Amino acid sequence: MILFTKLFLAHLIGDFLLQPLRWVVHKESRKAKSKYLYLHILVHFLVTMLLLWDLTYWRTVLVIVVTHYFIDLAKLYTTPLFKIKSIPFFIDQFLHVLVLYACSYYGGVLQQTASWFQTLDWGLVTAIVFVGFPSAIIMGKLLDGMSAQIEFDHKSLPNAGKYIGIIERLFVLVFIILGRWDAIGLLITAKSVFRFNDLKEGNSRKLTEYILIGTLLSFGLAIVTGLIYMGYR
Repeated sequence: MILFTKLFLAHLIGDFLLQPLRWVVHKESRKAKSKYLYLHILVHFLVTMLLLWDLTYWRTVLVIVVTHYFIDLAKLYTTPLFKIKSIPFFIDQFLHVLVLYACSYYGGVLQQTASWFQTLDWGLVTAIVFVGFPSAIIMGKLLDGMSAQIEFDHKSLPNAGKYIGIIERLFVLVFIILGRWDAIGLLITAKSVFRFNDLKEGNSRKLTEYILIGTLLSFGLAIVTGLIYMGYR
């Protein structure tokens, strides 16, 4: 585990802390001809070797930096094919971490993965998944009749309300697991403050009631989920 942690830390330092924006821009424009691509790979090699501080790992580090080069190169050439530019970024990061994982547990990847799955808290995983998109869909169905009666005359980011709800329910779930019920009250207060201007400008009783019902329903689903998890843990 310590090997993977060091490799992952080296990746974070090399890919984020020691990679200026001008390097990224230059790589995107020049691709394989960019000198910063190779400088970036060199930085990864040096940082990884420094953190490991063991020359016997040089082959492992060599495999990591070579695969890092080809993954980065593939991202540079395939990014224009994606409408959502964040997708190749996350694919790129996933592949890098996958390589680090494989190198850390070389010879025992399947056994380590099986062991990890066996020790996983599946009740917690289920709770996290439920307060995410499933809860958002359930709320949408329950509030569908009410939302048809509300006139939204203000512009908003697409699906912003849904993602805000998912994040707030995740926070509530975490607070329940930690036993911090006071933090849930603080979260409700903070959301009320941010929503105050919308309600004031909208001057609509229906909108106010709709937001209140949605907020209470969202927090309620998260609280019930958290209590069920804590009861059967």
